Amino acid sequence: MGTNKKNLKRAVYLALAAAVAVAVVLAFMPDPIRVETARATVGALEVTVDEDGEARAHDRYVIAAPTAGRVERIELDDGDPVKAGQQVARIWPAPLGSREREEQLARIAAAEAALAEARSREQRAAADFRQARRDRERVENLVRDKFVSPQAAERARVTESTASNDLDGAKAHIRVAEADLRAARAARLALDEQKGGAVPVRSPVAGRVLRIAEKSERVVAAGAPLLTLGDPQKMEVVVDLLSQEAVKVRPGMDMLIEGWGGGRTLRGRVRTVEPYAFTKVSALGVEEQRVNVIGDFVDPPGPLGDGYRVEVRIVVWRGEHVLKVPVSALFRQGEAWAVFVVEGGRARLRTAEPGQRGAQEAEIRSGLREGEAVVRHPANELKDGARVAVQVP
Repeated sequence: MGTNKKNLKRAVYLALAAAVAVAVVLAFMPDPIRVETARATVGALEVTVDEDGEARAHDRYVIAAPTAGRVERIELDDGDPVKAGQQVARIWPAPLGSREREEQLARIAAAEAALAEARSREQRAAADFRQARRDRERVENLVRDKFVSPQAAERARVTESTASNDLDGAKAHIRVAEADLRAARAARLALDEQKGGAVPVRSPVAGRVLRIAEKSERVVAAGAPLLTLGDPQKMEVVVDLLSQEAVKVRPGMDMLIEGWGGGRTLRGRVRTVEPYAFTKVSALGVEEQRVNVIGDFVDPPGPLGDGYRVEVRIVVWRGEHVLKVPVSALFRQGEAWAVFVVEGGRARLRTAEPGQRGAQEAEIRSGLREGEAVVRHPANELKDGARVAVQVP
């Protein structure tokens, strides 16, 4: 009987000692690190190039003073319709000396050369359009016979549409060059006849007044802009990208136009990537090489006007069944990329191979499986095997 009491007392003491040891261990054990997680999922992924841009009239026509002199007050207002050949301003030429007369002759010669160049460009654009139309017809026949994929026909139609727009622009340049030549010759005729009359300034095309440089009467130099015309119903969107982003963009890519105030996304399509870059100083004072990317609206632009600000996302890559995780889960581990995977209440370091990356999500080519939980925004103190507590974002 005494032996049993001693054994029971010994067992109680051992249990109390074990409990105290466990309490001490738990007291000195670090608290689990609170983390936010996301699941690796399979779905669609779009990679976009995002930048602010502006909507503008597809064809702008800057009407300039054909000669130096005093321009009368312009009676038109912004938004007024203008017919082709309509007088939009009058200039009383200033007396010119021999040097100014030679400059006027040189201006006429330059206008004639510009007209010849515009006609040459129109011929080249017409040839490109005819070739694009023949290519489109051939590709559609091949698609119908199932020799090539339907995407080839879509690319051929985009090429034909781009060539058609280039042809329209070339024809518009001819009209502008012809108007400039008429204005230069009219100014020269007024000087030669020495009538002292006013030189009428006429619109080369029909459209609406986009902006007037100055309505009041004033003295202007030859070539000074007087007003800008355009068609507000035919709009385009232009966005200047960093040159390292512009190399990813190709004509025909989709454009998503947002942030314009209408509460919905407008669709567009890239028409051209300009082949030259220009230097632009950022808000931080850093010189950047930028490239203009110009696109056409697929959806009606609605109330957007010339110079309105928009936010543009250009889709440079799209996948339908892609294993993806948030970009914030990826981090550098030496030369490789890695993620923390939550398993059994602990963070496990895992090497992963990312593919395409968008603004929010990244493609994972290897290293993860669908449904695994990864840590978003892993903290510096998070190590392999550390205890974690998942918190709801």
